[in-house]
Amino acid sequence: MTVRVTAGARLHFGFANLSLVHERLYGALGVGVDAPRTVVEARADDDLRCPSPDARPHVETALDLLDVAGASVEVVAAPTRHVGLGSGTQLALAVLSAVAHAHDRPARVRERAPALGRGGRSGVGVAAFEAGGFVLDAGHPTERFTTDRPARGSWRVPAVAARHELPADWRFVLVQPDARPGRNGDAEEESMRATIERAEPGIGDEVSGIVLRRVLPAVSNGDVEAFGAAVEAVGRLNGAWYADEQGGVYRPPIGAIVETLGDSPAVAGAGQSSWGPAVYGVTDGAHADEAVETAHVALDEAGVDGDVSVVAPLNQGARVERGI
Repeated sequence: MTVRVTAGARLHFGFANLSLVHERLYGALGVGVDAPRTVVEARADDDLRCPSPDARPHVETALDLLDVAGASVEVVAAPTRHVGLGSGTQLALAVLSAVAHAHDRPARVRERAPALGRGGRSGVGVAAFEAGGFVLDAGHPTERFTTDRPARGSWRVPAVAARHELPADWRFVLVQPDARPGRNGDAEEESMRATIERAEPGIGDEVSGIVLRRVLPAVSNGDVEAFGAAVEAVGRLNGAWYADEQGGVYRPPIGAIVETLGDSPAVAGAGQSSWGPAVYGVTDGAHADEAVETAHVALDEAGVDGDVSVVAPLNQGARVERGI
């Protein structure tokens, strides 16, 4: 029996705190979206068969975690890596889930994500895989996660502090400029360490106030204008933390794209997802076409090529289909 697992992407708006002065570190905000999708197929086997070099290490870990002999795994679709859409987490968890279901075992993705190297700082990707929607996670105790992330598998994925389904008519215009990939691997670790060591604690106070008084009420009330403006404010404040590492509040040339998008009446708010280069604009179905036109203008004015698409919020977790 072949099992297919389909997972959406995620947008990452930023963290509630990066200062070691405060009691809790990180606390990520983000949403699950319906595209681009990660699709993985697996069936039980006596050996490990996986042609994808990106997925193969996850298959090896999954077989070990599940204590099964083997699996045949194929990556049917996967977004470009390291562009700010959470593709690494979605691939790792989709592989684990597909292999587990192929062997008729419980996947327990939240429990096992740390062994796959996922959920170390942000819990948004894991939560989006589980149930979609808007997610605010609880972060980690600061004394546990200081400047160095603990050894792989020794942490727990941050608990979900708040989750809300998003209105069906909300949309996100997604701009993917042709630019170098976002920080990842050792470079990301070094940048995060440097950022946390000098993070201004007052910014964390500002972000926390915005999350409590603006983001959560907006998402609870289904107010797309207020939500867009609030998450843009969170992103700008996060950019102040990262400015020395990425060359500005937004990494070049993303700043110009964000500014053009944000100036459009069709876009409630815009920002950089994670380390980029993906840019999001918050809009709705009635204004999506105008937002797309603005996104193309933004790319032209920034002098870069790229792709523009419209994605919908995904209010459910990864889909598992058996007998494909």
